Amino acid sequence: MNSHLTRRALLLTTAAITAMLAACASTAVSELPPPPIVFVHGNGDSAALWTTTLWRFESNGWPRERLHAIDLPYPLARDDDAKPQEGRSSTAENLQYLATEIDKVLTATGAKQVVLIANSRGGYAVRNYIANGGAGGASGASGAAKVSHAILGGTPNHGVWADAAVRPGSEFNGAGPFLTGLNNVLTMNGMEVTPGPKWLTIRSDNNDKFAQPDGVWIGSKGTPTNVGFDGPALKGAENVVIAGIDHRETAFSPKAFEAMFRFITGRPPVSLAVAPEARVVLTGKVSGYGVANEQGSGPSNLPLAGAVVEAYATDAATGARLGPALHRKTIGADGAWGPFSADALARYEVVVTAPGYATTHIYRSPFPRSSGIVNLRAERLADADKGAASVVTLTRPRGYFGVPRDQASLDGQSPLPGVPPGTAGVSASKLKLTEGVGRAVVGEFNGERIVGRAWPAANNEVVLLELTH
Repeated sequence: MNSHLTRRALLLTTAAITAMLAACASTAVSELPPPPIVFVHGNGDSAALWTTTLWRFESNGWPRERLHAIDLPYPLARDDDAKPQEGRSSTAENLQYLATEIDKVLTATGAKQVVLIANSRGGYAVRNYIANGGAGGASGASGAAKVSHAILGGTPNHGVWADAAVRPGSEFNGAGPFLTGLNNVLTMNGMEVTPGPKWLTIRSDNNDKFAQPDGVWIGSKGTPTNVGFDGPALKGAENVVIAGIDHRETAFSPKAFEAMFRFITGRPPVSLAVAPEARVVLTGKVSGYGVANEQGSGPSNLPLAGAVVEAYATDAATGARLGPALHRKTIGADGAWGPFSADALARYEVVVTAPGYATTHIYRSPFPRSSGIVNLRAERLADADKGAASVVTLTRPRGYFGVPRDQASLDGQSPLPGVPPGTAGVSASKLKLTEGVGRAVVGEFNGERIVGRAWPAANNEVVLLELTH
């Protein structure tokens, strides 16, 4: 009886909060109507990283159908932008893909312009599109004419390093042809931005791993990068500095959202909280990895047809399954694993199985709102991990782990295994258990707690505890 009443009270509270925020938020943006927004992820990432950002826009009155997070098919950059590399993408390919997606959004919404919001490498595609793209689109307009606002979170606009003698063809080299083309050829009256759209950059004060004067995060400790903490800033843009945030938090944190919303609308958001929904429906894309290369097997955002996805409700305290699978689907050509009608208060284990991959057990916190970008990636068991009893990874897709900035632990270990102190630059902490297969394993991060189970590595199984925040 008490449990039932508590659950009912939570649902009533959820409904009340949702109604209150919706009423306030609709007032905040009713006069727009809100422009469509296209979100572009960074190097090696997927659209899923924008989940909480989309939820915050929705919670402040932005219609879901006017929020579009895209998946670049091959998210990793080439070692040399001018040389084809299997499973990698060039700046030109990303420009063309973004141009096509923007035209789709403009056609679907009837709008004349979009807002572009990007993290890290995604900002390169945005800048390239606005400067050089769009002319081949359906409307024949320039890229700049189709964009009202451009927001770049943590984009290394002056490079991760700037040295013409070090990997000169990389798009991340501030002294290379790609960035010198954008920053020098486009310079007009002392500006580094293409005229037309309104520009915003968001950066950390000194905690962005890719805006550091020392090359420690690119494998060159003690060597100057010739790039400063202000590397993401652009002349001619509004440049916002948020103290303490890391590279990914420049785009995916509540403070970054606040800066974005204010820049687009001219007013602060009603709330930085995510307003819960009474009915939650989830889906997303299942993908895997591309070909192996000298840097390892790179991620792909292409559909992993033939994979099987199962979803189980789990006990919040133990991670144990509460019954049979609530959802099961064999993945088709579109990669979609849903729709799955979820309980907004429940915790889930989602299992992905696919030929050539480890059985991947993903444990998640409750989903307060619906999402179409709950992307899943089948993992592989590394050769170095095959001797472990179980391999459990605590992963934070929307940010990095900072020591001593954050309060985090994995199976009671703090600081997290593999996370160095100082600049936050690691988003996953792996624990190789030598015994205890089948027991509960707890991951904690700044108040978010996920409990999973230690599945046996001997059976080619891996465990991910995936944080939402």
